[in-house]
Parts: sequence; C-alpha cells; structure tokens
Amino acid sequence: MRSKSALTASWVLFTDVERWPELTESITTLRRLDGGPLTAGSEVQLKQPAFPRTRWRVTEMRPGRSFAWESTSGGMTAVGDHIVEPQGNGSLITLTLRTHGPLSGLISLLLGRRSLRYITMELDGFRRAAEATRA
Repeated sequence: MRSKSALTASWVLFTDVERWPELTESITTLRRLDGGPLTAGSEVQLKQPAFPRTRWRVTEMRPGRSFAWESTSGGMTAVGDHIVEPQGNGSLITLTLRTHGPLSGLISLLLGRRSLRYITMELDGFRRAAEATRA
C-alpha cells in the first residue's frame, strides 16, 4: 500500500510540469501552452540555462506510469521519457533523452554532457520532492 502512495506522489510531481522550475535548477521556466491535465497532445514551452527556449509536445501518455514528449529544432528531434515504477516502499523514477535526425550526432556530442547533468539534477529534484511529500 505504501508503495502505491509513493508511486502516486511521484506521478503527481511528473505531471505537474509547471512546478518543475521549483524542483530543479536545470529548468529556468516552463509554461503550459494549453490547459487541463497533462495528456497526449499537451504542449509546453521550456527554457533551460544555456539552451534555447524549446517547445515540447506530449506524444504518449500512460496515466500513472509514464509519458513521453518530443521537441524538434535545428535538424534534430529530442524525445524525453518520464517513467515511474513501483520499487519496494517507494518508486523508481527513470528519465531518458533520445535524439534522432541529421544533426543529432553533432548536437549530442556538443551538448551531451550538459544534458546528462540536467537529467541528473531533475532526478535529484524529483526525489527530494517525493521524499518530502511522503514525510
């Protein structure tokens, strides 16, 4: 039962995307471009330090479990996966970033370390917020 509660708390954090700038320094601003709950087709505009402002569109939604979104810019498409799975008394949070397109290799080479650092910062922020919710 406690596992379900922790999973629910993590899922609520994931889908409350407008709160993300409070959880991590890797996101400067995030603005929903539509209203209502986050669903397939929802769009956000996101700004991260040292990256241009980008528009992300939710392409896949598995309520309570995962969502994926993508952003296309400059010869590359980035796909971000956000996954929450039960694990013991809590939940396992997984974030991935995949890229494809003609310039994806070059852009990943230039920005890959920063992207990895930002994903780590986001994971830490989600973990801290989920633990605070459970406490």
